[in-house]
Amino acid sequence: MTATTHWIATATGQAVLERGGNAFDAATAAAFVLHVVEPHLNGPGGDMTGVFVTADAPSEPIVLMGQGPAPSAATPEHFAAEGLDLIPGAGALAAAVPGAVDAWLLLLRDHGTWELESVLTFAIDYARSGHPLLERVSLTIGSVADLFTVHWPTSRERWMPNGRVPAAGEVVTNEAHATTLDRLVEAGDALPAESSREQRIDAARAAWSSGFVAEAVDAFVREPHRHSSGTDHAGVITAHDMAAFSAGFEPALTSQFRGYTIAKTGPWGQGPVLLQMLAILDGFDDERLDPSTALGAHTILEAEKLAMADREAYYGDGVVPIDALLSADYSAERRALIGDTASLEVRPGRVPGFEPVMPHLREESAEAAAAGVGEPTVSSVGETRGDTCHIDVVDRWGNMVSATPSGGWLQSSPTIPSLGFCLGSRLQMSWLESGLASSLVAGKRPRTTLTPTLVLRDGVAVSALGSPGGDQQDQWQLLYLLRTLVGGYTPQQAIDAPAFHTTSFAGSFWPRTWTPGGAVVEDRLGDELIAELEARGHRVTRAGGWALGRLSSVSHDPKTGVLSAAANSRGAQGYAAGR
Repeated sequence: MTATTHWIATATGQAVLERGGNAFDAATAAAFVLHVVEPHLNGPGGDMTGVFVTADAPSEPIVLMGQGPAPSAATPEHFAAEGLDLIPGAGALAAAVPGAVDAWLLLLRDHGTWELESVLTFAIDYARSGHPLLERVSLTIGSVADLFTVHWPTSRERWMPNGRVPAAGEVVTNEAHATTLDRLVEAGDALPAESSREQRIDAARAAWSSGFVAEAVDAFVREPHRHSSGTDHAGVITAHDMAAFSAGFEPALTSQFRGYTIAKTGPWGQGPVLLQMLAILDGFDDERLDPSTALGAHTILEAEKLAMADREAYYGDGVVPIDALLSADYSAERRALIGDTASLEVRPGRVPGFEPVMPHLREESAEAAAAGVGEPTVSSVGETRGDTCHIDVVDRWGNMVSATPSGGWLQSSPTIPSLGFCLGSRLQMSWLESGLASSLVAGKRPRTTLTPTLVLRDGVAVSALGSPGGDQQDQWQLLYLLRTLVGGYTPQQAIDAPAFHTTSFAGSFWPRTWTPGGAVVEDRLGDELIAELEARGHRVTRAGGWALGRLSSVSHDPKTGVLSAAANSRGAQGYAAGR
């Protein structure tokens, strides 16, 4: 079974499975296709995180870490010298070291079975021969057309051929991107004939991190260009920064909820907030866990606020008291803070030995908050709120993977002409204020929002799921888990059900604002329920009927052996397939 945020990627993953490839071959092939067909949501210059189990060790969830760190010259002092008090949301100064490609190649090397050439054939063909452009891609290009025309000429040449925005459905190509992938394959093919599959993949990794890709990145970012701040700056990432990074594996962080084990990334990203939300809610009766009631929606929103406050106070690439934050006693203390009315405060908890330090909070207008709901919103200066793609795969042998690639959006920085893609902007999730858990430190990872999920029961993986959506990813996944694990919904019913989330915390994306008591809801929750949320003090923004959440999932029933998959119907783009 394969489920992704784009039908072509799903078809690619399923084609690999049909030809005997395993889940890791399929996920890698689908991921490189997503770089091509969803370029407004991810690219080779971005990052990714994944969580998976293998058929050989089905009870041991592993994290695939593809989040690169801040470049060595990305220091608060450098940004201050550039006249910046926030890391911009677009432009090469916002680039962390790209981690996605190395991570996917590492997964393929250690757990896949296919040769790199076979895996990349799909992406190379769609880049070289073309694919129909999504409407959302056309709209994204249109929103930054002036930026491309005036300030980013290489992006204009790449995305606006003949000076116009390509129309939805138009077949578009990217020869430079295809050539880049060809050269990665050729790096492995250049080895002696007796070399192994693993050695050939490592040669491609070297070509990426210390070869022609790193050299092109280093040379290109030296030229100052316009950033979302409205000012021009050169990037600081170097070939040395890229050579110093390697993706890796680590044990997943897990906790228990209603007899299930939930596996997430560590607190260097936002993944544990889902575990904290579940730990807080686990002490309530089922009636308070129903998102379709006013009491349930209110309770869930308040639990989300508490967990997100702790994210801001404690999470980052350093020492995080995660065991204390997930403990039963601490969760009970947090649960007791949930009252009958909406909190308008950011309330981090207190952990012995740690002092919660919060950033300066910037409040935004209701109009600005509304502009960031639903599908990814891109401003005229390249700022993106909401992002990302997602891939879930389970194969016949019991391998299962959930992965969330993102960053390197076409609107995140100027296109590097020789490579056919641009760098990401993940560094904007680090603060320039000192003393915070996620303050900018050279060589440290920004606190990524990428947060896939694996669910296990009795030592066997039963579901892989995830969603695009930046800060909303774990909030939307929380609704899915409550509906499937408590409410008895099928996966597809849970994905299709009305969604909501809070914005009552400091956002991860530039300009890092918050809305006290903010709640964004789909209209399908119903006027009566929405009115009761407002009566309880929530500052509600209606997003439309089908605007929030872009989840997908795959599942395995160990009792029957039946596999299943589900995908998001919003936007008529996500797709699930299998047999």
